[in-house]
Amino acid sequence: MSLALDPAAQDLLFREARTANTFTDEPVTDEQVRAIYDLVKYGPTSMNQSPLHITLVRSPEARERLVRHMAEGNRTKTASAPLVAILSADNEFHEEMPHLFPHFPQAKDAVFGERPVREGSAALNATLQAAYFIIGVRAAGLAAGPMTGLDLEGVRKEFLDDDHTPLMVVNIGRPGPDAWFPRSPRLEYEQVVTTV
Repeated sequence: MSLALDPAAQDLLFREARTANTFTDEPVTDEQVRAIYDLVKYGPTSMNQSPLHITLVRSPEARERLVRHMAEGNRTKTASAPLVAILSADNEFHEEMPHLFPHFPQAKDAVFGERPVREGSAALNATLQAAYFIIGVRAAGLAAGPMTGLDLEGVRKEFLDDDHTPLMVVNIGRPGPDAWFPRSPRLEYEQVVTTV
């Protein structure tokens, strides 16, 4: 059985998609980021939640502040990427539920009234949205380098507030020279699928 998605698109989004370790200096524009978001905002989440918050790090001063919080092996990549996005979960996402889930506007308080419930749901659904974002970056013909090797609490204090939980940093841009490490192995279908 073949997939409905064209093989070239399959390659672009998955088979040939890689985390770049070097980047060209070609800028990533606000228009590109808007087009990426306008595509991936349609990805499904539980109860149509949209807890993902995207902080674009553009200024040299902000970049320097962010690089300090990256693991040593990730600093050069983050320093050289044309654009870096901090992806976080908005723990106050429930305020938008009457708009996003209009057939059950009471979900704001009935389901998500308690902060611990919101935090768990925000982390899960924002991570799902982050995966859509990465695929959207690839759909734009750019490399997305998601990284969790960083001081997340330091990033929260530096760039966010107590209502946002950082999930990852994504370097974005066109791959530069010698951008790729060799492809690591993947698990096969039989290793991960169980039928009951």
